[in-house]
Amino acid sequence: MSSDLPSTTPPDGKLTGTVVAVQANYYFVQLDTTSAASANLPPALHQPQQLLCTRRTRLKKIGQKVMVGDQVVVDQPDWQGKRGAISQVLPRSSQLDRPPIANANQILLVFAIEEPTLDPHQLTRFLVKAESTGLQICLCLSKCDLIDAAAQAAWHDRLKPWGYDPVFISTYHGIGLEQLKQQLRRGMTIVSGPSGVGKSSLINQLIPAADLRVSEVSGKLGRGRHTTRHVELFELADGGLLADTPGFNQPDLDCSPEALTQYFPEIAQRLQTGNCQFNNCRHHAEPGCVVQGEWERYPLYVQFLTEAIERQQQQQQQADPDAIMKRKVRGKDQVTYEPRLNRHKYRQESRRSTKQSVQVMKGRVEDFLDHSDQAPDEEA
Repeated sequence: MSSDLPSTTPPDGKLTGTVVAVQANYYFVQLDTTSAASANLPPALHQPQQLLCTRRTRLKKIGQKVMVGDQVVVDQPDWQGKRGAISQVLPRSSQLDRPPIANANQILLVFAIEEPTLDPHQLTRFLVKAESTGLQICLCLSKCDLIDAAAQAAWHDRLKPWGYDPVFISTYHGIGLEQLKQQLRRGMTIVSGPSGVGKSSLINQLIPAADLRVSEVSGKLGRGRHTTRHVELFELADGGLLADTPGFNQPDLDCSPEALTQYFPEIAQRLQTGNCQFNNCRHHAEPGCVVQGEWERYPLYVQFLTEAIERQQQQQQQADPDAIMKRKVRGKDQVTYEPRLNRHKYRQESRRSTKQSVQVMKGRVEDFLDHSDQAPDEEA
């Protein structure tokens, strides 16, 4: 297993391993055989094994988070009870917050071609989210046995201009699995995609010992049910690690409008043939733009760009409490902006402020009466 781990140098004489699962405040660590040998362990223990570990209080105090995929240093292992304590997290080559995983170098995006029917809008949202990670993307279309060869060829020709070469698989008939294994042999791969597309079934085919729970697609909603509840690493027989992640039906797009242009391969292809008139072109209604045109996902790009701009404006308004306009959500897709009321003008005065105001006014009146009483004497 050590050959598939990230290329970091473990401290001399330290026991190291990879976090393969996190549940509550406990971490399952798969030990590295080379680090076990360097720790002068008994010969009987020179084999891969897992320890149930906790995190040192020092790491918690400094805010060091331990994620699935982390290479860690384990102190004071209890070989009889198979327990230990994580004392150090080695440097990461990559890090994702959702799903929380470290040191991955590839994303296997799994979508069903049927049951549920492939939705280009949903697929694009997942692809944009995957592109934002900076990792390599392998697009896998499952349940290909539900369509004929002509429909598969049509989808392949449709996705090619998007910048992706999909792998068609069927876990039921074992179609395309050998081709997929070739792309999963090296490094750590994150398995992602909507619920109900067959991610758990795929991992069960690639790694029978995983024995993941699977579920059918909801007939009423037409989408999958969640079966994976946490992130977990599994080792492939031919090398490589797979990270099973919970399914999401609608990932959040939290990128800036400027960054969104980098997550559509079609835009990069068009910029290779020419340059836009403006360096900060967002490729929407600007004159002299070489990106605008009749490519399939351009309307989706414009829609996501509008969402990114609205999100940016909302963040700016939240940062500026004195902003004139505020964002108002009415229904699922209805977003409007209304004038922000003057909070000082319409806020009810507190009892304490009212009492202080009465005392101040009372003192002013008494001062005025004193001056009025003294006025005739001064004139006399």
